[in-house]
Amino acid sequence: MWEQVQETVNFINEKINFKPEYGVILGSGLGSFTEEMNVEHSLPYDEIPNFPVSTVQGHKGALVFGTIGDKKVVAMQGRFHFYEGYSMTEVTFPVRVMKFLGVQKLVVSNASGGVNPNYKVGSIVMITDHINMTPEHPLRGKNDERFGPRFVNMSEPYSRKMIAKTTELAQQLNIEVQEGIYLGLQGPTFETLAEYKMVKILGADCVGMSTVPEVIVARHMDLETFGISVITDMGNEESIGTISHDEVLEAAKAAEPKVRSLIKELILNY
Repeated sequence: MWEQVQETVNFINEKINFKPEYGVILGSGLGSFTEEMNVEHSLPYDEIPNFPVSTVQGHKGALVFGTIGDKKVVAMQGRFHFYEGYSMTEVTFPVRVMKFLGVQKLVVSNASGGVNPNYKVGSIVMITDHINMTPEHPLRGKNDERFGPRFVNMSEPYSRKMIAKTTELAQQLNIEVQEGIYLGLQGPTFETLAEYKMVKILGADCVGMSTVPEVIVARHMDLETFGISVITDMGNEESIGTISHDEVLEAAKAAEPKVRSLIKELILNY
C-alpha cells in the first residue's frame, strides 16, 4: 500500500502545486460544501491512480482543491463504503493520500439515523466518540510503521479542541448543535427497529455506514479529526417504515447550509 499511496500522491503533485492543511470528507447530500471554497483544481476519482470510484447516489466523485480564506483545503466529493464491495484498505485509501499531500486536520461529515430522543430529523450532531461494529478493521493485517504504530490510542478519536471551537462558533452563528456517539455498521440496509434498539442499548446516539474506518486510519496517522453528522431519520416506530435513500438526501440537503457554515467557520478559525 505504501507504494500505491506514494504513486497517487506523486501523480497529484505533478498535476497541481498545492499543499492542503485541511481535508474534508463530504457525506450523503453534503457535496456542495465545495461552493464555500475558492476552487483551484478538481480531479475526478476515475482519473486518479489507485483511487476507487464512488457508486452511491449523492456522492459526486471528485477530489477538489481550493482555499477558504487563507487555509488550503482538499475536499472529497463523495466517499467510499465497505458495502459497495471495497475492502477497508480501499475505503480509507484517500485518507492515507491526504496525509501525504500535507493534510494535518480532517473533517468528516455524514448522514445518520438518530436514536437519541433529543434529536429530530435535521439535527446537527458533533461526534464525540464512536463504536466500531463494522465487520473488518481497517488496520487489520501487517502494520507499516511508515503510516503509524501497530496499536493506536483511540481515547480521543474526535478532537475535543475542535468540538469546543465548533460549539463556540455555532453559538455565534445561532445554529443549534448537539453532541453524540456514532455507531458504525456495514450497511447497505437501513437498520431494523430491533437494530435501532440495539444501537441505543449499546450507548450510541446515532448510527450510519461510514466515517468510523476513515477516522481510525486518520488517528493511525495522527491527523486531528472532527466529525459532524446530520440526522436524516429517527429509528423509532413512527418513522422507521418510511425511510428511503431519497429522503435521507432530502433531509441532509435541508440541513446542509448550516453544516457548510459550521465547517467553513471551523476551518477559518481553528
